[in-house]
Amino acid sequence: MASAFRPCVLVPTFDNPATIRRVVEKARAYVDDVIVVDDGSGEEGRRAVELLARESLAHAVFRPKNGGKGAAVKTGFAAARALGCSHAAQIDADDQHALEDVPRFLDAARLAPNALVLGAPVFDESAPRSRLVGRQITRFLVNVETLSRTIADPMCGFRVYPLAMASSIVVRGNAMDFDPEIAVRMVWAGVRVINLPTRVRYVSRAEGGVSHFRMGRDNLLIAWMHTRMIVLSLLRLVLRSARWLFRK
Repeated sequence: MASAFRPCVLVPTFDNPATIRRVVEKARAYVDDVIVVDDGSGEEGRRAVELLARESLAHAVFRPKNGGKGAAVKTGFAAARALGCSHAAQIDADDQHALEDVPRFLDAARLAPNALVLGAPVFDESAPRSRLVGRQITRFLVNVETLSRTIADPMCGFRVYPLAMASSIVVRGNAMDFDPEIAVRMVWAGVRVINLPTRVRYVSRAEGGVSHFRMGRDNLLIAWMHTRMIVLSLLRLVLRSARWLFRK
């Protein structure tokens, strides 16, 4: 018998005191369980998450020190499975995602429970040009790594994971390199990908928007991740070719 579909929303956060409440409140309109993983926030950010937990709006998990977005998501996977959830809809804590699309993403996951549902962002004029160029480069490299165009956008933080499969994938990246790496590794594992368009806006500082993308360090981490993944992709291709030759 197929296991029950029980989704949650997973929100990794680091110092998002101005936006985390409205993100959680929006998410609660669509799911019973919202998991907020505080990745070593300062006092104000931590208090905001503690208050959500006290009001029973979210299951809060507190990491003692900042480990990066990927580390927080990995912690969230463990918390979601401990709750008995089958799927986790990952969203960012800065309110840049169109949460009214959560039902559409969950419907896609319900119909294809073993698939990875990825957001394909539709940006407005708030998107910085430098970030858009960086995404284009990452898309190209991911196409090389998967030898396909299976993944429309590997960087979008709005996605739904089938938890059993996602938790079994070993991902080295713990920062902003996590999102593209796990997507590629799930494709390598044979997971079907469903790409759904969704609006994304960059939230201004006046609205509480805070970007934790560090141009120097995170771009280096992503570049190193792509270097590793391309080498591994070539090795996979060589091994696959060798197996084919030996079968002849």
